[in-house]
Amino acid sequence: MSLQGKTLFVTGASRGIGLAIALRAARDGANVAIAAKTAETHKHLPGTIYSAAEEIEKAGGKALPLVVDVRDEANVYDAVEKTMERFGGIDICVNNASAISLTPTLATDMKRYDLMNQVNARGTFLVSKACIPHLKRAANPHVLMLSPPLDMSPRWFQGHVAYTMAKFGMSMCVLGMAEEFRADGIAFNALWPRTGIATAAIQFALAGEEGMRRCRTPEIMADAAYAVFKKPAREFTGNFLIDDTFLYAEGERDFDKYRVDPTEPLMPDFFVPADSVPPPGVKIG
Repeated sequence: MSLQGKTLFVTGASRGIGLAIALRAARDGANVAIAAKTAETHKHLPGTIYSAAEEIEKAGGKALPLVVDVRDEANVYDAVEKTMERFGGIDICVNNASAISLTPTLATDMKRYDLMNQVNARGTFLVSKACIPHLKRAANPHVLMLSPPLDMSPRWFQGHVAYTMAKFGMSMCVLGMAEEFRADGIAFNALWPRTGIATAAIQFALAGEEGMRRCRTPEIMADAAYAVFKKPAREFTGNFLIDDTFLYAEGERDFDKYRVDPTEPLMPDFFVPADSVPPPGVKIG
C-alpha cells in the first residue's frame, strides 16, 4: 500500500519528528498540511512551515503550510477546512505538537502547566475532533499520537507530574477514541521512541550537543509511523507502540542506521515500560 494521493494533517510539522513523518509520506506522493506555529525563523530552532513545505515538495509530495496554534479552536477548524478545500479530504491525522518542561511540582509555574496541558492533552483532543468527521469518509483513516504507553509506574510521575499528566492525556485519547470510533473504522494508535530522538527539544531543553550524539535520528519514528499508516485501520487500532519493537516486528533489522553517532551509547527515553525489551542486538545505555 502506498500513500500516494493520501492527505496528512500533521501538527508540529515544521521540524523534527513531525517533519520527518511528513517527508516519509511525501516520498510516496502524499499531500501534507503542515499545521505548526513557526512562520518566521527562530533564533535557536530550525525550520518554518514554509521551509518544511519546500522540503516536502522536493521529496515528491504536495504541501500546504498553515500557521496553527493547536490551543486555538477556531484556528484549528479553519486549518482543517483549508486542508479540505485544497486536497478534498483527510486520510491521516498526526498529533505531534507537544510542549515539555521536566520540572517538579514546586518548580512548575501554572503558566507552564497550562501550556503543556493545552498543547498536549487539549490540543490532541481538539485536532482529532476536528479531523474525525472527514476521516470517517476516508478509505483507510489513521490518527497517530506521538505519546507514550499508559504505564502508571510512579517513576514516570515523581520528577515531572505536570508533564506526565499532559503527555498521558494524549495517550488517553488513543485509549478512548480507538473504542469510540472502532465501528467507524478509524484507527487510533500511539507511537513512542525507545531512545532519545535528535530534535531541538533534546538539544536545547534536555541534553545539549553531547546528548544529541546519544540519540537516534527522527527517521526511525518516521519509518515506524509510515508502517502504521499502511496497516488496515479496522484491524490495527488502540495500540501503544515503541518504535524499534514495532519496526522489528515489521521486518526491520538494521537499527544502527538510525544512530546519530554509532560510537556513543544510546540514551534511553522516559516512559518506556520496564517489560519492553529492545530488539535483538540493540543495547541501550
